[in-house]
Amino acid sequence: MRLALYEPDIPQNLGAFIRLAACMGTPLDVIEPCGFPVDDKRIRRAAMDYYDLAQLHRHDSWVAFRRDRPPGRLVLLTTSGAISLPQASFEPDDTLLLGRESAGVPAEVHADADLRVRVPLQKGARSLNVALAAAMVLSEALRQTSGFPAAT
Repeated sequence: MRLALYEPDIPQNLGAFIRLAACMGTPLDVIEPCGFPVDDKRIRRAAMDYYDLAQLHRHDSWVAFRRDRPPGRLVLLTTSGAISLPQASFEPDDTLLLGRESAGVPAEVHADADLRVRVPLQKGARSLNVALAAAMVLSEALRQTSGFPAAT
């Protein structure tokens, strides 16, 4: 199981993703460019003391990510997903992809996804924070695939 973040806009959310990935033992792919200045020093600051626990992989572009990522399905979390989270079935080698906080992902990225999953929300609610959605879906995916880290 992997997490991937497409061109993130908000540095604090990147920090939350790094912490989530570190705590769950899940590799994290960051697909650039980001909507904020990003370098190792800034990433370390956003990640706090979780940076060294994280398996962080940076990609210069969508093309580079598609070329370099390990095999497995690409599962896009999107408000326009055809499958609701409670009906989704996950596989151990899935990559859970989340889009930009401000705009999601472009049509070409949407088209590349093998599965499009939405988190069902109460009527009138637009969307969750991207890091919260990631945590919810990752939790369910790890539960289904027996992928949670061993208890410490």
